Amino acid sequence: MRRLALVLAIVLALPATAFASEDHPTLRELEGELMCPTCGTTLELSNAPAADQIRRFVRERIAAGDSKSEIKDQLVTEFGPGVLASPPKEGFDLLAWLLPIAGVAVAAVVVGALAWRWSRARTPAVEEPLDPELERRLDDELARFEP
Repeated sequence: MRRLALVLAIVLALPATAFASEDHPTLRELEGELMCPTCGTTLELSNAPAADQIRRFVRERIAAGDSKSEIKDQLVTEFGPGVLASPPKEGFDLLAWLLPIAGVAVAAVVVGALAWRWSRARTPAVEEPLDPELERRLDDELARFEP
């Protein structure tokens, strides 16, 4: 019963954490989700002046009480969608999320079909009867090892 209560508490706390992150983002959190327009790395890895400028902007917007999506929207307006570390999950950019999943699914189906076909194509080993003389010699040899 305790485990169930613990799992329930964790499940109920997760959405609240996600909403809190959206409403009250941190610079550290956004640094991993935004790209530097000059060097093409995330802000957390960049030392470029443009990255510093974006960090200042993000700090100002957090202090002003903007949500994570509002800050990102303002940066996309200024720098374009390339400032986001991951593509949006809408429109044509949705393909960047769906194609890898579809590729893995197709590959799994192909490998499964080939494995099934290979397992069905094998011919079972046919046991031919031994020559009676050879069978008698084998029985004699085996009898020597029995107590």
